[in-house]
Amino acid sequence: MLRRSVPNRVVKLLWNSTRRAPFLRKRGDGMKAADSRRDAHAPEGVALRQGLMGACASATESELADIVARFDAAADAIDVRKPETGMIMIRGRMGGDGAAFNAGEATVTRAVVRLGCGIVGFSYLLGRSTRRARLAAIVDALGQNSAHAATLREEFVRPVMRRQMKECAERRAETAATRVNFFTMVRGED
Repeated sequence: MLRRSVPNRVVKLLWNSTRRAPFLRKRGDGMKAADSRRDAHAPEGVALRQGLMGACASATESELADIVARFDAAADAIDVRKPETGMIMIRGRMGGDGAAFNAGEATVTRAVVRLGCGIVGFSYLLGRSTRRARLAAIVDALGQNSAHAATLREEFVRPVMRRQMKECAERRAETAATRVNFFTMVRGED
């Protein structure tokens, strides 16, 4: 069962867990895997990985499956931690800086996979889709390899973000169409 109370801990966990895996450097092509992981820990690498994980969180299962199939990475991915579903407590603050309060619970699925080259990928996603969580972990592992990072950015992150912005604009337009501006209505006394 998953028990996480603060989503920021997830980012910290993702950051620390790849640094704490010295056993990955002792594999056959260990230096290559270690070098590509080191790129992910540079300050710009952290921002790129956060962007990739944000895209994984908002991507549909079919978008994740398409990009994993394009790299043919699912075949050599080994489950370090099989996808499992649990609950987290969502916390909030009044005005962003007030006292913390529990807003409610959310269902989260997490997965950890290791690619054949030794890179480990993680995912924590809202919802119950174990397949989607595993695919997102594979995409995270691919993104840590500097050889695949640019391709993932162009063929996965940008299209997902474009789709998300388009859906957001459609929702805004739909909401704006029903908006009533009471200050422009004419009263019957004039």
